[in-house]
Amino acid sequence: MNIFNKEERKVEYIELIYDLIFVYMVGRNNTLLHHVEDGFISWENFFVYILCSLAIIQIWGFTTFYINMFGKNNVREYIFLFINMYLMYFIGEATREDWADYQTQYHIAWGLILINIGVQYVIEYRNHKADVWNQDIIKRMAITLFIEAAIVFVAAIPNQLLGIIASAVAIVAGILLTSIGTRHSAGGMVDFAHLSERAMLYVVFTFGEMIIALATYFVGDGSFDITVIYYSLMTFLVVVGLFLSYGLIYDHLLDRDKDDNGMLYMAIHIFILFALNNITTALEFMRDVEVDVMPKVIFLVLSIVAYYAFLLLLGRYAKKTCGFNRKLILKFLGITVVFVVAMVLLRNVMYINLLMTVAYIFILYFGMRRLKNVSSD
Repeated sequence: MNIFNKEERKVEYIELIYDLIFVYMVGRNNTLLHHVEDGFISWENFFVYILCSLAIIQIWGFTTFYINMFGKNNVREYIFLFINMYLMYFIGEATREDWADYQTQYHIAWGLILINIGVQYVIEYRNHKADVWNQDIIKRMAITLFIEAAIVFVAAIPNQLLGIIASAVAIVAGILLTSIGTRHSAGGMVDFAHLSERAMLYVVFTFGEMIIALATYFVGDGSFDITVIYYSLMTFLVVVGLFLSYGLIYDHLLDRDKDDNGMLYMAIHIFILFALNNITTALEFMRDVEVDVMPKVIFLVLSIVAYYAFLLLLGRYAKKTCGFNRKLILKFLGITVVFVVAMVLLRNVMYINLLMTVAYIFILYFGMRRLKNVSSD
């Protein structure tokens, strides 16, 4: 089949099963933020959380790109995916406050997963002996995975500082080498529609973790408590607004037929997912009296603003008729400045904080709905 005329790839059942392990990992990574010291998360815990979150998203991204370009939905592919699912449990179990004590387990499992994906590329290479384009990208991706795996194994040496540094280097190396490899290779044409659907499903699973966390706002003494109703309703509307905003872009504004390698699209989603994880924790912090008011309000505000900033960056992938332009960005920026200032000034009044958050989210949502209407004209 000509690589420039691929049939659209459908998301397979095995891909959905594989993604379930990442639902578990979202929850495990979020537990790293639940230990509060001196009124907020320690910088060390937050940095480890960033590394662990990026490592998991990167593993998912490497797997997704391989399946997108070369997946055949066969028995061999199933075996490799199930092996990685099994290894992910070791990473999940090692994702905890005393991460340094489980550093070796974490990184050996991580490195083996990278090698697993790299071996799939090596096996795939023989199926493209007459296809120099795909041979090139297969070699580049295999080398990238094996180099990153080698760095990850260095991080398995029982030394906390070395583990953190080597983990960061491994993630950055993987991102840079993948970017360079796909930019300079003519092969491996990506099915953007399939890639965008896979990213959407990961976002949906992340919202699932947020919905579970929201349950803490419904805790009461069994009597009619207007406070519980108010706070639970406001946080529920926050989640609904965030979800509708992403759904609006994916369902109505995104050009899924776009001819693109998907690298930037996936990179933007890394930060969308990261922001959603932060929002989940920030909402939990809002009811936690052990967390200082100023840092938890700032954490919530920055997480929500970051989420919408990266949603707007997806405008690069919008249909040309949508009307993403500088005027719209400036308008949203003005609304954001007002929101941030108001939240900081009224930080001690939680019921107003949540009301303003809901208002901000739905103002942006209805602003983006106007783009949908432009696209429909």
